[in-house]
Amino acid sequence: MSDGLQNKVIFQQVAELLQNARQQVLRTVNSTMTLTYLEIGRIIVEEEQNGKDRAEYGKKLLKSLSQQLTKEFGKGFSIRNLEFIRKFYLTYSNSEALTRILEIQKKQSLTEEFKYQKTQSLISFSDKSITKSLISFFKLTWTHYIFLIRIDDERERRFYEIESEKHNWSVRELKRQYDSALYTRLALSRDKE
Repeated sequence: MSDGLQNKVIFQQVAELLQNARQQVLRTVNSTMTLTYLEIGRIIVEEEQNGKDRAEYGKKLLKSLSQQLTKEFGKGFSIRNLEFIRKFYLTYSNSEALTRILEIQKKQSLTEEFKYQKTQSLISFSDKSITKSLISFFKLTWTHYIFLIRIDDERERRFYEIESEKHNWSVRELKRQYDSALYTRLALSRDKE
């Protein structure tokens, strides 16, 4: 094999490894940020529930939190995004699939001393097995989840989540499939059988 051809083959192998590594890093960052947003949502909801006049207190809390987080961390913490984070928690904290993951992990790896309590963090980055399971649960980008939390029916939402992951749908494709009522059409075609 000539030196030029061998160098090209080696370059392609190395380039493929680097591209795969970049994709894995992106997936891990996306999942970790999504899991972090779930926890932020939990903190917001629990704090709001301690407020006396929830609606007014919630608005003040989000405004104040938005200002502080934006000052400290920059973009991404507008009041609107904090509202999405809050809704994300409310939507997914009651998800059957997420509840099953947490229950399985508790049975397998938690001691009697460490039991899930409402005030305890869903994320314990020191508990690698739970964190790994939760990160594997949230495989899409935050933008995907912002769209998905608008779907009220949990089965329909889970369907689009699974299909997005399986077929590597962009958010644009996810919206297109949702707008075409893919879930409803498939459900109707199965009912005929």
